[in-house]
Order: sequence, then structure tokens, then C-alpha cells
Amino acid sequence: MKLKNTLSIIIFAFVVLGIYSCINSPDYSDTPTLEFVSLSNLQMSQSPLNSDTTVVTLQFTDGDGDIGFGTGTPGENIFVIDDRTGEFYDRFRVPAIPEQGANNGVSGTINMVLLNTCCIFPPQDSIPACESPAQYPDNDLTFTIYMVDRAGNKSNEVQTTAIKLRCN
Repeated sequence: MKLKNTLSIIIFAFVVLGIYSCINSPDYSDTPTLEFVSLSNLQMSQSPLNSDTTVVTLQFTDGDGDIGFGTGTPGENIFVIDDRTGEFYDRFRVPAIPEQGANNGVSGTINMVLLNTCCIFPPQDSIPACESPAQYPDNDLTFTIYMVDRAGNKSNEVQTTAIKLRCN
């Protein structure tokens, strides 16, 4: 009888440990973390505008799960910078992320569609943007991306691989 009770206690302990490990959140920092994964296209054409795209894929983690906004809350929380100019290229709004486990730590994948843009040229050449000069058949285009959570914590910045932006 003691062996049967001991065996039952051991089995019960394993079941409890199994359930506990399923609901225990991962140990992520409360500051969001991004990791660049890929681009769907490594080439785009500058014209006609908004007719060519690439999809940027990122992985993210956040320890307190306060990424995204609920419906009715205005604002953006992913920011994309054109590295050629240092200016904002686009901003995105991530919806609120459902809780995952006891500590609300979240992780996942983000896919963003970026539209094509104009080629830009060295200022000394006085060539307007979006032109198609023979001496500049293409631009190398990279983006720096970061995220801000609802508490105002700014993630690390990630840079995409280069996209060849065809000017002609």
C-alpha cells in the first residue's frame, strides 16, 4: 500500500511540475528587444511610387507584455528610419498583444510592408530626388527600426540588410 501511495505522489508531483512549466512565462527584460530576421525583396524600383514593396520580418520580446495599443488608443509604436537621410520613413501601430503566462512576458514575429521610395543623390550633383540619371542607376537603401512600449521603454535599434533601389 505504501508503494502505491508513493507512486501516486510521484506521478502527482510530475503532473504539477508539467502544468507549472506550461504556464510559467519566459524571463524577458521589461524593455522590448527586436531582432531583424529578413526582407522579402532585396530589390525595389523607385517608380511608380507605392507600386513596389518589401516585407520586413522582425522577432520581438518584452518581459512585461506592454507592447501595442488597444482599440481606440491613438499612436504608433514601431518607427522606421531611412538610413540615407536619418529621417523617419514610416511609423506603425502594433495592436495590443494578448498575455502569455503568469508574468505577461510576450514574444512573437512582426511583419511590416514597406513601400518603395525615391532615389536620392549626392547634394553636390544637384539632382532632384526621384530622377533617373545614368550615373546613378541605383541606391543602397537600409532602414533602422525600433519599438517603444506603452511604458515608454525604447527597444534596441536593428538595421535591415541593404535593398538595391533601382533608379532607372
